[in-house]
Amino acid sequence: MRTRGSNTQSPTSLPPDWKQAAARAAHAVRCRVLEHTLRNNGGYLSQACSSADVLSALYCGLMKLGPPTAAPIPPPFAGAPGPDNPGYVTGAGYNGPHLPHLDRFFFSPVHYALVLYSTLIEAGRMAPEALLQFNKDGSSVELIGAEHSPGHEVTAGSLGQCVSQAGGIAHARRLKGETGRNFVFMSDGEFQEGQVWEAFAALSWYRLDNVVVFVDVNGQQCDGAIDHRHAAPIAARLSAFGAQVHEVDGHDLDALAAPLRTLDASGGSGQGGPLVVLAKTDPCRGIDLLRSRGPKLHYVRFKDDAERAAYESVLSGMRATQPLPVGKQMVSGADFAHRPSTIDHSSRASARNRRRR
Repeated sequence: MRTRGSNTQSPTSLPPDWKQAAARAAHAVRCRVLEHTLRNNGGYLSQACSSADVLSALYCGLMKLGPPTAAPIPPPFAGAPGPDNPGYVTGAGYNGPHLPHLDRFFFSPVHYALVLYSTLIEAGRMAPEALLQFNKDGSSVELIGAEHSPGHEVTAGSLGQCVSQAGGIAHARRLKGETGRNFVFMSDGEFQEGQVWEAFAALSWYRLDNVVVFVDVNGQQCDGAIDHRHAAPIAARLSAFGAQVHEVDGHDLDALAAPLRTLDASGGSGQGGPLVVLAKTDPCRGIDLLRSRGPKLHYVRFKDDAERAAYESVLSGMRATQPLPVGKQMVSGADFAHRPSTIDHSSRASARNRRRR
């Protein structure tokens, strides 16, 4: 894994070992999420299977990020932003400083939060011990990420709101003459939201070719397989909205990098609109046992001890295939002495997304 530090190369001059680092990170991400699913008798496991390669590729080579500015172990949630909380910060510090020449990252499917946290660890941007705070009352390392959670810069709302916010920031950066790109990671289920299409219309209208969108096309949402009758074919519709679209194998690192090499060589998408990479992924990648749960793969909760034991066996095999390096081992939640919270979470909980893909 890369050490805690910066990634400042362009897509056409990637580090020679970036693919090895990304492949190892993706495997470790799946291990971590499966381990947490076992520990908590529940988790968003299929999302790790489908997106680990995409997120690892982004963090291990494709994005130009500076060194993290946030603490390796995230502090507790400090309350909502406002005049009485002047020290409020988002989780964007784990993606490095906001500088004109550096990229920004916006994370849309916030129920994938554990996958993002695990990726930050494998990229050397957050300590493994941070996961001891996962889904604890008063922690910023939330089950469903918000703008104060590590790696998050905005709250995505009821899925589909992130790309609009990223577009506004990208437009402001363009007006200021900043050269850094604005990466968005989103899920295919979000294309059932009208706001997403309105956002892409605006991205093209303002010719924001500094926006790069990676989509986890895993074909899944909360109730099973996605019905794309109202959105398909996604690629053709996005092209009609002015985007340059690439459909790639979401588990092929070279294929994931290829659209960015084209973008970097041309200085833009060539069409004055956003670049969209539709990463076709497998929601059971690396954990074939998950296929027995199809078609409903959104959230895994073990039915009995026998099923749990079967997944424990899978995890043991995954660790044996590629052990985590020293300093990256899993950590036990029993070791975390969590401080009681005096924060009222009721308003935050009521606003959380109920339509997760």
